Amino acid sequence: MPTQAQNVDETKVAPYTLPDPLVFQDGTRVKTPRQWRTKRRAEILKLCENEMYGRSPGRPASMTFKVWEQNTTALNGTATRKQVTVYFNGKPDGPQMEILLYLPNQIKGKVPVFLGLNFQGNHGVHPDTAIRISPNWVWAGAAGVVNNRSTEKSRGSTASRWPLDLILARGYGVATVFANDIDPDYFDNFQNGVHALYPELQNRGDNFSTMAAWAWGLSRALDYLQTDPNVHPQKVMLFGFSRMGKAALWAGARDERFAMVISNESGGGGAALSKRNFGEDVERLNRGNPHWFCQNFRNYNKNEAALPFDQHMVISLIAPRPVYVASAEQDLGADPYGEFLGLKGADPVYRFLGTQGLPLTEFPKIHQPIWGRLAYHIRAGKHDVTRYDWEQFLNFADYTWKKKQQ
Repeated sequence: MPTQAQNVDETKVAPYTLPDPLVFQDGTRVKTPRQWRTKRRAEILKLCENEMYGRSPGRPASMTFKVWEQNTTALNGTATRKQVTVYFNGKPDGPQMEILLYLPNQIKGKVPVFLGLNFQGNHGVHPDTAIRISPNWVWAGAAGVVNNRSTEKSRGSTASRWPLDLILARGYGVATVFANDIDPDYFDNFQNGVHALYPELQNRGDNFSTMAAWAWGLSRALDYLQTDPNVHPQKVMLFGFSRMGKAALWAGARDERFAMVISNESGGGGAALSKRNFGEDVERLNRGNPHWFCQNFRNYNKNEAALPFDQHMVISLIAPRPVYVASAEQDLGADPYGEFLGLKGADPVYRFLGTQGLPLTEFPKIHQPIWGRLAYHIRAGKHDVTRYDWEQFLNFADYTWKKKQQ
């Protein structure tokens, strides 16, 4: 059965009803912030795990870290570079991931850090020749053949999406992990990556999916960062672009230790509302990437109306922590308006918890960022992360950490 073509015509969006995040499943209303924190939040989290992301394990008891490189004169003396291996089961030959961390040398004391997954290996974020090339930089080619693209030519291949000079100059650190270290981005029935450690979480409707594994890996990176003497443990901010933006939102929803979440063009299964059936819909997500979400999510192929939640409720799980959602004008597949509506749908929870929420109700024009506790912008251009995007994220971080939040 072929996948239906995605709708990118706003006039074809049928009426839909969003579930109210402040109403319990039994129909009663949340009356106090305490009820939200102790009951309703847990109810939504369980619902999302059951029907979309699947169950996730906790922190492995035997997990260990190894800081195998620390250079205080990196990037022409402007930064300290650290490279850290995380051994998930404590064994050198077991599943593991590498964290690449840059910290600005001009800042004394503990530094706020942006943490995000990358697509093409840590060596892709900057041409720095000291970054170890990942042996896991592979993709599934024709007939499922796995091909290795780990070459010197790949250094800095995605550097435009990680403007280290800008971020470091503004006084922030950057930590990144190659997503494939945690779980390779192709379907193999959940046999590789960290899934090999948790066979009991497969062969079930709410199985431990790749999206859940990536989010889990971000929490394991935070486990390390909170031990690093140079990182501010309460100011680790998640950043994610595209599918990694989907993972960042879920990681921030599950793990309340993350101080902020930035979702850049995460689209369907990310910040955009599923019930709009605009852009990358549920069927397209599940058929194109059957490993991203759990098996139960397939029940909503061409059946978004039956979803008992939507992405505004995933965002609401992050409340009252700051969330920034960014879109691109030409990126219709990611549904910019639906991303804005996802953020807007979470606004009542933020206001219920006493924050400013999203200070604008109408879809903004391009290059006019808005922010309260929730922030949004849409820029000109296509699906990508640009220097303009990062300038806005840094401004929002400055606003959050250096100015009193309303």
